[in-house]
Amino acid sequence: MRSSATTTATFCATLVDEWLLCGVRHAIICPGSRSTPLAVALADRTELELHIFHDERSAAFAALGIGKASKKPAILLCTSGTAAVEFHAAVVEADHARVPILVCTADRPPELQNVGAPQTINQQNLYGESVRNFINAPVAVDREKNQWRTLARNAWYSSLGANLDKSTGPVHVNLQFREPLIGISDELPKQLKPITDQIIRANSFRKIDLITRRRLSRLIKKRRVLIIAGADVSDASGLLQLANKMKWPVLADPRSGARVEDNKVVISAMDSMLRDEQFANSQKPEVILRFGEPLVSKVVNSWLAATKATQVVVTSTPVLIDPEQMTKLHIVSDLSAISNWVLKFVSSQDSAWMKSWSDAEEKAQHAINSSLADELSLSEPAIARAVCRSIPEHSNLFVSSSMPIRDVEWFAAPRSGLRVYANRGVNGIDGVISTAVGVALSSRATTFLLIGDLAFLHDSNALINLISRDVDLRIVLIDNCGGGIFSFLPQAALIDSAKFEKVFGTPHNADLLLLAKAHGLETTSVSTLDQLLDALVIRGPQLIRIATDRSENVRVHERINQMVSVAIHINQ
Repeated sequence: MRSSATTTATFCATLVDEWLLCGVRHAIICPGSRSTPLAVALADRTELELHIFHDERSAAFAALGIGKASKKPAILLCTSGTAAVEFHAAVVEADHARVPILVCTADRPPELQNVGAPQTINQQNLYGESVRNFINAPVAVDREKNQWRTLARNAWYSSLGANLDKSTGPVHVNLQFREPLIGISDELPKQLKPITDQIIRANSFRKIDLITRRRLSRLIKKRRVLIIAGADVSDASGLLQLANKMKWPVLADPRSGARVEDNKVVISAMDSMLRDEQFANSQKPEVILRFGEPLVSKVVNSWLAATKATQVVVTSTPVLIDPEQMTKLHIVSDLSAISNWVLKFVSSQDSAWMKSWSDAEEKAQHAINSSLADELSLSEPAIARAVCRSIPEHSNLFVSSSMPIRDVEWFAAPRSGLRVYANRGVNGIDGVISTAVGVALSSRATTFLLIGDLAFLHDSNALINLISRDVDLRIVLIDNCGGGIFSFLPQAALIDSAKFEKVFGTPHNADLLLLAKAHGLETTSVSTLDQLLDALVIRGPQLIRIATDRSENVRVHERINQMVSVAIHINQ
């Protein structure tokens, strides 16, 4: 009879073997003792890219980044106790952003539960409804070895949304290990049938019933149709083909892949344009055809709701994001299949409708350029615009929540060959650097990160060992010494300035260049466009810091919007 250590080692080796057969290629391990059996099993497999993170929260967000970039779950492992709790923020983000992760937490055996044993908490359903599946794996015993591969494969399938009513997302596997923790693996249970395409999802348009087809056909046979290209658009080519044929403008999120240059249907300056009341009132659509998630802009989303247009939403998963509750028809389908099908039967076109949008877009882009042309020092909109325009093709751009993602959506001009990511599941500023690291680890492509100072400080542990991870990560840090986004909110005008600065401005007074240098990163501070462009071409890991002023930033945004408003009415 095998020893318990051998059984545990064989159990863990079986899980890892099965996950490798499923297609997992990355594993992230946080230091700990109770997790030893699975950590050793992971380290034994050279097929896996193994990443060690000292901080559990940082590790979890790195796993999130790997899942974002690869569409496959990474294995994420920690020891028992509060280490597992540190994963929670990233698990919540992965849930809302529908990113797969195999979250593995080591746990004490039953005899050490509820007796005050150290580093022991109740880890049952630790992440609540934020996971697609919770699997509580008891201490491994030989008589159940034929179920070990099934356990591993079920976890993998669950993370990829195997059930019709669920989307991709995190799965929690809680593993109870009894000492001794180190053993030598024995022969593994035989493999299951080869992996096939068993992920069944309503992702084919031909599976949609005839009634839904007829409703869609009837709803979009209007002259004024407006397309929203959101972040869930995996392939924008069909969408753009549809828009060009039908002369339908596309309000394109930079994360969608649809914000490409030299295409008249693509509209990117919509936030500034729709702040102009006359233009907003004249451009009301009859139908909104949204692919994927909503845009970030509150101005645009409020305007869309106020138009009372019929909204059709097409998503690749059953999750519908609709806080305004304006969706008339929600279709879960392959986005390209929908575009191709609509092309076959819709014939109504309104060139004047399209031209009014494209003319305004062209004028708005000229106005933004003019507004930023004479800056003596870089403003935050200028930084966002320059970074998006200048970084090389086939690069990744990860954009932090708060102001950076807004400035990129509002002011970045259309361009091709750029993959844009952001954590917009719950829009937090935690784990931003770590998620960008995960994207870089998975893609092995040059990755740029545009981030504010508070988000940078919040995740500074992600800098630990960054220089040894063999990733080309170039961090563009906007440092306005506090929470810049609050200066745009009513609190800035309604609260005493000193109190506002203390409670909302929250200056940190930290030397962020020195912090980065402490981790061995190359650092530079720039203040002009030419300096920024020169710094962007230097291979990372590196930090490029740009100091900005929060009050001046508000004025720059106002100036741009005013100039766009004037420009779009010239020669009407």
